[in-house]
Amino acid sequence: MNPERFQKLARALRRRQPDLTVLMERIHKSHNLSAILRNCDAVGVLEAHAIPPPEGLQIHSHTSAGTAKWVRLVRHRTIQAAIEDLKGRGFRVLAAHPGPDAVDFRAVDYTGPTALMMGAELLGLSDEALALADVRISIPMVGMAQSFNVSVATALLLFEAFRQRDAAGMYDGSRIAPEDFERILFEWAYPRIARHCRDRGRPYPPLGQDGRLPKISFD
Repeated sequence: MNPERFQKLARALRRRQPDLTVLMERIHKSHNLSAILRNCDAVGVLEAHAIPPPEGLQIHSHTSAGTAKWVRLVRHRTIQAAIEDLKGRGFRVLAAHPGPDAVDFRAVDYTGPTALMMGAELLGLSDEALALADVRISIPMVGMAQSFNVSVATALLLFEAFRQRDAAGMYDGSRIAPEDFERILFEWAYPRIARHCRDRGRPYPPLGQDGRLPKISFD
């Protein structure tokens, strides 16, 4: 790990938003999932959430451009469990779903803890997910198509969240607890060593200011 690379990782992590996330329901196409994770990385989302379909979730490495290793994907068994977890941590859940009761996405405040709930293009969000959401939001359209591709829609919503949060100075310094910051930075910089330590129940070794490891044995 050279010092320049380490500092780049640290700068990216300092701008991560621990209270902005995406919750994906019934999104089973790997290229859509991967594109959404790429969108999340672009605006500093720390972790995303998903309810895997029966066949599981696969991340397409080309579409994600490697961003899957920078955005943690948390899997939940049911949409109810996912929303309860997020609301229990203070998140407001916004359901991306067109309809007469939906609010224009540009009229919503994204500076508080926000979870954007996205459904598959054909199926949309389930009735259960919509019932549990706090607000329904929509993206105005004037063409013949009824909806954007889900990854495009997610990008539009996330960028509005980014715009508001950037204007509010929420990217100016780290918003992650110091102990979590150090842990995540180590995992980003040395994923194999981090996995080795976790498997053996060992704490991560401290890093120098330039990101270099102390000369110790990892056997």
